[in-house]
Amino acid sequence: MTQELRRTLGVFDAVVVGLGAMLGAGVFVALGPAAGAAGSGLLWGLAVAALVAYCNAMSSARLAVDYPASGGTYVYGRERLGPFWGWLAGWAFVVGKTASCAAMALTVGAYVWPGQAHAVAVGAVVVLTAVNYGGVQKSATLTRVIVAVVLGVLAAVVVVSLGSDAADAGRLGLGTEAGSEGGPASAHGVLQAAGLLFFAFAGYARITTLGEEVRDPARTIPRAVPLALGLVLAVYACVAVAVLSVLGAGELGRSAAPLADAVRAAGASWLVPVVRVGAAAAALGALLALILGISRTTLAMARDGHLPRALAAVHPRFRVPHRAELAVGAVVAVLAATVDVRGAIGFSSFGVLAYYAIANASAWTVGSVGAVWVRIRAAVGLVGCVVLAFALPVPSVVTGAAVLLVGAALYAVRRR
Repeated sequence: MTQELRRTLGVFDAVVVGLGAMLGAGVFVALGPAAGAAGSGLLWGLAVAALVAYCNAMSSARLAVDYPASGGTYVYGRERLGPFWGWLAGWAFVVGKTASCAAMALTVGAYVWPGQAHAVAVGAVVVLTAVNYGGVQKSATLTRVIVAVVLGVLAAVVVVSLGSDAADAGRLGLGTEAGSEGGPASAHGVLQAAGLLFFAFAGYARITTLGEEVRDPARTIPRAVPLALGLVLAVYACVAVAVLSVLGAGELGRSAAPLADAVRAAGASWLVPVVRVGAAAAALGALLALILGISRTTLAMARDGHLPRALAAVHPRFRVPHRAELAVGAVVAVLAATVDVRGAIGFSSFGVLAYYAIANASAWTVGSVGAVWVRIRAAVGLVGCVVLAFALPVPSVVTGAAVLLVGAALYAVRRR
């Protein structure tokens, strides 16, 4: 490795990056579809998603100790399972998350200026790409501000909702309300909800993807990953309980903006604009973290020749993969300016689960002190990823599988 990135991130900064990625716009919209699938089994779905996310996080953190380089599961799959599996993980991540970037940018535009959503989306991509270009420490500083704003908004939603007369603890009873098909919440509905909610947990991968920019990665990453995941789980649980107690599973499942509807039902309509600001900030944080993660995976793939090697260049002053960042920013800006991909990224959840399935399979091969527990977590995570992936809605499964098949075909063509 001739050009390395600068190690500047400590535990706190790594946790903040993870929080910024996980506290994205997903928490403002994902609860609705999840409740529609699971009914009042929503909290069980959240628990299943958290368990799978924990196993994936620990597998990723364990692998990051041995391979503290940019690229995350792309590197782990390549080193532990072989080049094809590394390529497939990288392909699923880059393609799926590029679409997610455009979706997050359009989400910002929809909240900030609905009439000019595409223009605002492009502006957001340009600004955040410039921030990332200036160094990962600047990105971490901006993420701190965004995380503080989002946490403040979510705290206000929880306090107002639970403190209102509309809150009813009886709405939290598991299995007592109708699921999406009008009957009691089913096991399949809970698993489908877990698959949808898992997407909101997936941001902890940004910490391992930035492994080459973390100080003392053998200590920092194993601390930062579970800490960030635990904090987010606590926040998600509080928000889910608050919103569910006010709206109930039925109304929550029909809501396109559950947090705004919850504060409105709680008699605090004045808080709705604040929720919109929080959603826009959360989408900005997710977009910032996504650009960071995709550019680092692009860097790793370019170093191996899977992408143009010119993208492996590291800026001599800022020590960031500047060409990869500019390329990612340009692609996302074009997508955000020309198409509406918010409804066309169902494959992203499938791709993320495939990505972590490869991470768990890689962790299974690690032999070291504590290998038994490493393998148990890896096995639970692998099985959980496969089950949740195929529990997703059929269009998401079909589209996601098609994307993986295209990636496999490209690998075969390149090998020949």
